[in-house]
Amino acid sequence: MTALDLFPSRTVALYMGKMFLTRTFAVLMMLVLVLQALDLLTESGHILAHAGNGQPEILRYLSLRIPEIIAQFLPFSVLLGTIITLSTLNQNSEVIALKASGMSAHQVLAPLLIASLGVAFISFTFNDRIVSRATATLDQWQKVEYGPVPVDRGDRTNVWVRDGDDLLQVDQVRGRGDATRLSGITLFDRTGGNLVGIITAKTGVRVAGGWKVSPATHFDVASGKLAKVGTVVIGRDVRPDQFALSNIDANGLSFGALRDTIADLKAGGRPTKALEGAMWHKLAGPLSSVLMPLLGAVAAFGLARSGKLFVRAVIGMMLGFLYFVADNFALAMGNLGAYPPFLAAWAPFLLFFMIGEAVLIRTEE
Repeated sequence: MTALDLFPSRTVALYMGKMFLTRTFAVLMMLVLVLQALDLLTESGHILAHAGNGQPEILRYLSLRIPEIIAQFLPFSVLLGTIITLSTLNQNSEVIALKASGMSAHQVLAPLLIASLGVAFISFTFNDRIVSRATATLDQWQKVEYGPVPVDRGDRTNVWVRDGDDLLQVDQVRGRGDATRLSGITLFDRTGGNLVGIITAKTGVRVAGGWKVSPATHFDVASGKLAKVGTVVIGRDVRPDQFALSNIDANGLSFGALRDTIADLKAGGRPTKALEGAMWHKLAGPLSSVLMPLLGAVAAFGLARSGKLFVRAVIGMMLGFLYFVADNFALAMGNLGAYPPFLAAWAPFLLFFMIGEAVLIRTEE
């Protein structure tokens, strides 16, 4: 056995990996049951308040809410699963036997790290394929107060676009690209920040050099006169993609969809820093499961009969909690623009990786 052997014993690796995964998913199931029950106590009244709603709507809410809870608490379950697994191994002197055979601390943790890497991959796939869709559907359902959800045909409503000093407000936008159709158009004509006129129209289509709107009326602020102007061309510098996106919920989009949305927003000259941070966190969030065995490893080393096993387990939990606090804080600072998006998503992970390594080396003996 050498220090370069990652898994000196295949039997031990499978034994530890199975123990870790069993306890992780058992903790996750317990958390989901408790938290979903508490959440349902709050929301069931709102769901049943809509006429016609009953048990099928309650079950539908559960199917949409449970994926969110799983995604949110899976890294925490990995932390608790790690602490329970390592505390059990330490209490039964199995860690001492492994180290007596010549295994280093990193070799002892290797099966848990590999298993947690698999959990991270499953978590990313689950979030990307299931959680994003469930979140988007639940948000739409909650906006209509758990009533019938209208068919989403991709229309955008109440969209505002800036054209130089002018402001353009559209009640409804249909289609994309040159096939974009506008309904309920109001152009606020401004000069030097002062409103000089208002143009309103019922419909608008894309033409060369702008947007042709009709039938249009023009209100002159200086004279107070309202005149019908028929068909006019407005928004000469407004592109179709500027109407394509309004409010973006990063949690309701997959990684690929969010990346494409950010590209469209950049092309439209809109700020994307907060969305970029959310996009990178879609990778850093699931990968935090790999960090949990390292932070909880403090419970594995040290003699169980010293009476400090409980203290070590608490220290491991504290390190995990501090990571979640730092992660949320960094995301908040990224949304405010204080941190660059990449740093906001990855800085807590890299920081606590170094902290975990330092604590592991310090407490190994």
